Amino acid sequence: MIETERLVLREWTADDLSNLKRFLQDAEVMWAYEHAFSDEEVSNWLQWNLDSYHANGYGLWAIVHKATSEIIGECGITQQTVEGTDYPEIGYHLVKTHWHQGFASEAAQAVKDWGFKEKQFPELVSIVRDTNLASMNVAIRNGMIVKKRFVKQYRGIEMPHYLFSIKNAIFTLPSEQSDEKK
Repeated sequence: MIETERLVLREWTADDLSNLKRFLQDAEVMWAYEHAFSDEEVSNWLQWNLDSYHANGYGLWAIVHKATSEIIGECGITQQTVEGTDYPEIGYHLVKTHWHQGFASEAAQAVKDWGFKEKQFPELVSIVRDTNLASMNVAIRNGMIVKKRFVKQYRGIEMPHYLFSIKNAIFTLPSEQSDEKK
């Protein structure tokens, strides 16, 4: 469990399926995927996260708003492959009524800190569709810079993406840190 000023991030459970549907089945939330998820896709998404917790000790976690105890989205780390290279990726989705309130940035920054401290990842990334300005801003506020642009094939559609990256200062030489900020 990760806690911030306004949020608690916890593992999804089998009882949370309806909470996942609130945003994974919302076409506006899922526009970067070009479709809202079906019931089967949401169930598979939940199982993918449960499997990831068991295999890796992390995955996407439910974001719980402390003031209301409402689940308002998800944020966490998943393993992603980009052009043959595996990366631990910080990903996030929010219920649209909670957009533009800083929740995604707050959760993503807490996940970054957790990943660097608890898992000692040398690098964390966020993979963002090239048209998703809000998610780009979350990555930038999380200290990330664009490492590369690439094209993902998803459901027969070519989707340009950016790979945003931040390195763990523990594994970075001082000269590399200054190079990243240029």
